[in-house]
Amino acid sequence: MTESKRLVTLFQNLYNGNPWIDVNIISSLQKLTAAQVSKRILPNCNSIWEITNHLICWKENVLQRLQGEIIKTPYHNYVQEIKSNSDEEWKNTLIQLEITQKKWIEFLKNIKDEDLEKTYPINNMTYYEHIQGIIQHDCYHLGQIVLLSKLS
Repeated sequence: MTESKRLVTLFQNLYNGNPWIDVNIISSLQKLTAAQVSKRILPNCNSIWEITNHLICWKENVLQRLQGEIIKTPYHNYVQEIKSNSDEEWKNTLIQLEITQKKWIEFLKNIKDEDLEKTYPINNMTYYEHIQGIIQHDCYHLGQIVLLSKLS
């Protein structure tokens, strides 16, 4: 199996499969309502919805980097207050997460293993390090989502 195929499997499992950590992103989010995900469970902590938007934006940021764009991270680090907390808007957020996931899978299916060694000029990290980093980032925030959902 090529490394790119292994990466596709890791991305798919973490998103909606059976990853080693035993929880996945979409199953953890789909069962929650807009009211639950917009609520600040703990003081000075982000809501689940804010974390989800943060995940989407970082996934898009890193994918754009690997597609050759130079991206500057905004001062808010993709964490912004939710303006509308309707059920419809929450569904739209989950749709955007799905779209971003599909873009990643398509990218990973087409990347050549030798391209994983290319480096992003701003931080000199390899494409492989960026890909592993976004997987780690998703796992980190999935843990927050699971904990906050248990507290809601």
